[in-house]
Amino acid sequence: MLRGSFSSIREAFGKTLVSLGEKDKDIMVITADVGDSSRASYFRERFPDRYFNVGISEQDMVNFAAGLSAVGKKPVVVGFAMFLMRAWEQMRNSIGRMNLNVKVFVTHSGYSDSGDGSSHQALEDIALMRVIPNFKVVVPADAAEVERSMEVVMNDKGPLYYRMGRDYSPPITSTLDYKFEIGKAYVIKEGDDLAIMGAGVVLWDALKAAEELERMGISTAVINVPSIKPIDSSTIEYFARKTGRVLTVEEHSVYGGVGSAIAEVVVKTYPVPIRFIGATTFGRSARSQRELLDYYGITAKNIVNASLELIK
Repeated sequence: MLRGSFSSIREAFGKTLVSLGEKDKDIMVITADVGDSSRASYFRERFPDRYFNVGISEQDMVNFAAGLSAVGKKPVVVGFAMFLMRAWEQMRNSIGRMNLNVKVFVTHSGYSDSGDGSSHQALEDIALMRVIPNFKVVVPADAAEVERSMEVVMNDKGPLYYRMGRDYSPPITSTLDYKFEIGKAYVIKEGDDLAIMGAGVVLWDALKAAEELERMGISTAVINVPSIKPIDSSTIEYFARKTGRVLTVEEHSVYGGVGSAIAEVVVKTYPVPIRFIGATTFGRSARSQRELLDYYGITAKNIVNASLELIK
């Protein structure tokens, strides 16, 4: 199965959401005045009677979605990652605590809203969402994985937080053939000396780093961990045992995010040396997401350097 007809993550989201809406009339989409920016507007154009814009009021949006779920609908909440955190209390109390079937799809996460600076860049959201009981957390690697995973996510019962960026989507999974499952990690590249694990668009840098390490004679595995909660403990443990070293990479704070979730598994199952690459402070304005990844050191070069330190 070859995927990847979209090069933009939000374009893949918008078009896939429409195709799912054609199959299931119970899907309702609610946005906080970001339909055009998130591409949820594609759903509005096709199903205007199932699309609701509550304005810039994320708390109301979440409570409205909880009500729709309580009467048997399948609400999809759509907003910018940073501003959905304004509704964390409502996601905890109205959705998580009641274990309602609400799917929260966010765009513009990480550094992807590069031009608007730190106020719009969500680098803490995975940590905040994975601590809410009943909530699952999924971070697709690229547009191809968005296409592959959304129907699975929508068919899953219960609350789920689905984290996407904006347009930047280097090809990571488009040539791979696998069926997406919540709670499953995927081996992109096998290796024996080191395992690089992570989620999201930064796996492109992980693959580039693995190629460079191979040229140095270091056999490097790259593992895509899109399901942060529940997490694939068995695959993580297997590669910790196989390689004896783990390096994590993410477009999120290294405190409480993807690396922390992986480390929790490693320390409980088979402790090995581990290093973390990710954000440690707020973002800033820039011309592109790639420029910010380079500026903050979430790059293939830094992954190589950290890997060499681990090998030593």
